Amino acid sequence: MSNSNSIEAIKRFPFPFAGDSYQYSVNIQPVVNEPILDVDEHYQTEIKLRNSILDRNKTGRYVNLPHMKTAQWDTLEAIMEDLATHYSQFFTLHQKGDRWTWENKILNVRDTFAFLDESSLPYEPFEYIARQVQEDIILLDQREKDLFLDAGVLTFPTKWSIEFDAGMSFEEFHAPVPRAHQMGVFKKAKSFLRRIEIGKPWTRRNWTMTVNRRLDTSFETYPAWGKDRSSVTLDNCGAKVHLRVEVQRFVRLPRSNSLMFTIHTYLISLEELSINPVWTKRLHEVLKKLPSDIVQYKGLSRYRDTVLTWLSQNTLEPEYTNLESTVYSRSL
Repeated sequence: MSNSNSIEAIKRFPFPFAGDSYQYSVNIQPVVNEPILDVDEHYQTEIKLRNSILDRNKTGRYVNLPHMKTAQWDTLEAIMEDLATHYSQFFTLHQKGDRWTWENKILNVRDTFAFLDESSLPYEPFEYIARQVQEDIILLDQREKDLFLDAGVLTFPTKWSIEFDAGMSFEEFHAPVPRAHQMGVFKKAKSFLRRIEIGKPWTRRNWTMTVNRRLDTSFETYPAWGKDRSSVTLDNCGAKVHLRVEVQRFVRLPRSNSLMFTIHTYLISLEELSINPVWTKRLHEVLKKLPSDIVQYKGLSRYRDTVLTWLSQNTLEPEYTNLESTVYSRSL
């Protein structure tokens, strides 16, 4: 990996482990002086993929319950303002009363519309802006002292379906996760999320592993990728197996009081990861200590042992210095 652009991309990867073991926790930190969204070198490729998935069949990928109209406009405004503020070279937003002009220079999009007038946009406001970001977006309606999954765009999921989970409460749609319920993680998480304030977003990281560079690992597409997990060998492991990290953001929306939950998925192959020996050794330790039920839940059972062997044999010398300083930070 001598290419300097590849090296910089690897350095920016949001490696998720601060220590040599993993356990479920709320694992949440404030977002300070950072954008909510990321626009990286995969922007055009991932937007093209998202739009092709939505154009082919939105069923199972796009949910918007009727009472979430205000939250849709909240989301459009929050995303446009974030992109125009932090990536002004690519995005601009001009507001004159309820007449807004939005420009996305990367996609050659320039639209003038009336805020709160759905007929002035080519899609519903939520879908319109979701087609221009790399993140999956879930909108949680807050009512009855709970959070409900009542809207979302989910084209790059990790083995779940928004169509199945639509309308469920916070603990209901997290039901398949092992151990965390017994540990009280989701009760604590829900209590915290319900108290998030406007203008004070928070973030956390989640992780799993994926065979091949595939973002769409939904239940709907399982026949296309499920068999890949049986194809891992010691010879192809470095190129095929990817560490998959979700950077999740939680933003309180002002009009609807809903919670916007964004998920940006990053993939790095084991070959790329091995450039950083700190990461390689740490991932090896985490996987070695991972309890069997979590191994099963994350879908690693068929190839974890192969990955452990590959990691133990392929810790390379770093090609640049100060790698450890990038382990738990990301410059967006």
